[in-house]
Amino acid sequence: MSERFTRGRGLAAAASMLVVVATAGAQQAPATAPGAQAPAAAKTPATPQPRPHGQPLNVDPSTVTVDDGDTVVIHWPGGDVETVRILGIDSPETRHDEHKIPYDQSFGQEARAFAQGAFATATTIQLVRSATLDPYGRTLGYLLVNGKNYSVLIVKAKLAEETVTFYGDNGLPGLAAEVLATAKAAGPMPFEPPHVYRKRMRAVSEAAPAPQH
Repeated sequence: MSERFTRGRGLAAAASMLVVVATAGAQQAPATAPGAQAPAAAKTPATPQPRPHGQPLNVDPSTVTVDDGDTVVIHWPGGDVETVRILGIDSPETRHDEHKIPYDQSFGQEARAFAQGAFATATTIQLVRSATLDPYGRTLGYLLVNGKNYSVLIVKAKLAEETVTFYGDNGLPGLAAEVLATAKAAGPMPFEPPHVYRKRMRAVSEAAPAPQH
């Protein structure tokens, strides 16, 4: 067998091995960072927001009730009830047995109290809706309390972490940029990331023995 043929077979084998290694590495690499949204191609198509969106809409402060630090409910005249998942933030969790969160997270009640105080003392509130709903059918939007971005206020108080880095600006870049800048100035939050806490609590709930009757 000639030296040239032997060398050619060796180079071909080495090249094949490199292709296999590169392919395996690509398959093992995570598609997204922890807590980030899946790539666009893998997402379920977003549900369009049926209500007016993109511009500030006046809300009567007396019609707003607080669920927790990042979720409120608006009771519109005529009986329309709208749950708003506030954009740009994720606050510590409060107990929600129906969502498999059996215990309050540290700072969860403080975040809820902050929201209650902010909305109870507001003289003006405006809602700016995103063009899509969240996967649970809730409105995604920013709330302006006395002209100030509520998401900025609660991040500055270190009672919510920003989520713009993970989920983007939801078509509202100016308001999202305010949250990012505030989070950078605020530094690390004093609580476990809420998405990590939710995952732990769901595991706890699913592992708990069924009640005896």
